[in-house]
Amino acid sequence: MACSLLCVSAYADKKVTLTSPDGTIGVTVNVGQNISYSVTADGNTLLTDCVLALNKDGKQLGASPKLKSVKRQSVNQTIRREVPIKNAQVRNHYNAAVLTMAGGYSVEFRAFDNGVAYRFATTGKGMANIDNETFKIGFPAGYKAHMSFTGGYKTSYENPYTCISTDQYKPSDEMTYLPILIETDKKYKILVSESDLKDYPCMFLKGTGENSMTSVFPKTPLEFGPDGDRSQKILKEADYIARTSAARQFPWRYFVISKEDKDLLANEMTYVLSSPCELKDPSWVKPGQVSWDWWNHKMIWGVDFKAGINNDTYKYYIDFASKYGIPYIILDEGWAKSTRDPYETISEIDIPELVRYGKSKNVGLILWLPWLTVENHMDLFKTYAEWGIPGVKIDFMDRSDQWMVNFYERVAKEAAKYNILVDFHGSFKPAGLERRYPNVISYEGVRGMEQNEWCRPENTIYLPFIRNAVGPMDFTPGSMNSAQPEHNRCTDPNPMGMGTRACQMAMYVVFESGIQMLADSPTRYYAEHECTEFITSVPVTWDETRVIDAKVGEYVVVARRKAGKWFVGAMNNGKKRDLTLSLDFIDNAAAHTLTYFADGVNAGRQAFDYVKRSQSVSKSSTVTLSLERFGGWCGVIE
Repeated sequence: MACSLLCVSAYADKKVTLTSPDGTIGVTVNVGQNISYSVTADGNTLLTDCVLALNKDGKQLGASPKLKSVKRQSVNQTIRREVPIKNAQVRNHYNAAVLTMAGGYSVEFRAFDNGVAYRFATTGKGMANIDNETFKIGFPAGYKAHMSFTGGYKTSYENPYTCISTDQYKPSDEMTYLPILIETDKKYKILVSESDLKDYPCMFLKGTGENSMTSVFPKTPLEFGPDGDRSQKILKEADYIARTSAARQFPWRYFVISKEDKDLLANEMTYVLSSPCELKDPSWVKPGQVSWDWWNHKMIWGVDFKAGINNDTYKYYIDFASKYGIPYIILDEGWAKSTRDPYETISEIDIPELVRYGKSKNVGLILWLPWLTVENHMDLFKTYAEWGIPGVKIDFMDRSDQWMVNFYERVAKEAAKYNILVDFHGSFKPAGLERRYPNVISYEGVRGMEQNEWCRPENTIYLPFIRNAVGPMDFTPGSMNSAQPEHNRCTDPNPMGMGTRACQMAMYVVFESGIQMLADSPTRYYAEHECTEFITSVPVTWDETRVIDAKVGEYVVVARRKAGKWFVGAMNNGKKRDLTLSLDFIDNAAAHTLTYFADGVNAGRQAFDYVKRSQSVSKSSTVTLSLERFGGWCGVIE
């Protein structure tokens, strides 16, 4: 009995509590046999029996921890965002507690009015092996989780969302990459992701079979072998997930907690948890729209030349971009003589001539490259700057181990030296690099429209709440050949985009990306002038974003302001509905003009049916949005 009491005494819990500035979000950290925590909102327990640990050089930091001190801090600041993909100013308001433990490590928790985050920090000298990290989250009831499953660490991060009950998620099931969205049994939803990821692998999650999830990580690759022109085989892995500085701060693990679904879209958690911008002067970073050649197969018509990968075709794209004020075009795969050589073009392409012609029309060229070619020719950024190339699209990374995460950073840093923009495809989600290096203007990592027949609109409606809620997303919208799902025939040479025309147009307002693509053929855009005129008037950076109304998996209405104009976009799922939009977000009481595009009366069957109308409005006005199934609505108030 005495021994039992001694054991209890030795592991007597020490509790540290932390609340958000408005008092709604609470975290209770228990330091006992391990470090565990629970999370509450308005007194309701949302997460319970959550455990964290870090295995460093064979020792588990978090096992039998000894709490030495607790340091508290409150921060309330407004950050001016370098490249305002969502808002020009971002509020960073939280209460923090740093728990310093014996053994050279600490854990910092932050409680925001809209969520919770924590991270490890360690001390030491030289390098250390991180053998593993434990991130275990438990649920007090069976919750619904929206996740993208993958069977392995080699993935393009483009799988559709699957909804599963957390108490049915078994260890034998596939793992999921981040972010994931959890619907609690109350009115709250929880978005789970990570930020300030550097020199460390991305985190994946698996079910435990006990109504909880736990982290898994790719090991650090040590040896590679050939695997075609755009990949490598991992021949040997370490027994650790990272070899890194012994003294460092580790990535943030965070939870956005929303009482209303629209708060998921409004969050800026990835940004505020990221390390600050490392560019002395990022003013040269110019996001913008881009005319894209790949999705439409370079199919143009009504011309007197053979369309394809050649100068005449790309001059046609440049002329189109110039007419509508689009700052960039992309030369996707096929422009280079070999995908392994980033310098020699096919005979039909003359890059200096295209650069010269583009400059005469205020249009820049973005060049597509496989990541392996970039890795083997890291000097290409200097050469491309000399050519006059403002940006690159880098593709097929399809991994997120420590080596590959570091590749992203090396690319971002080297490209920034030469004022070159970067769009990552075949990539994991945004996790903070885009704040440190704002020349990283977008990431794919999404089941976007390039998936054609597999890009189902019932999946797309989840994207604003999950994938796009953690950072910029290169979905590649803009189909003028719109179709309802049952009518979709996505075959060459006329690919289709699912959802109504108004929905495709609304994506330019709803979706966030620093390089928003126009995926369809310039010939189609010319034929649909009034739609194209609206699409190309939509900015990609914003002074202010307001999410007006939203329900996960059903609909979303977003308003974004640039200077004196408000752009509004709405997207809908497969159920026809009417929504009432209040215009009380307009800044003053003066009369304004609303010009909008809505689903036509036949859009439920013929998806490219739309109407365009204008009316006088003020901040006291309301507008009824009649959204067809997989429909949309978009407009501008000025």
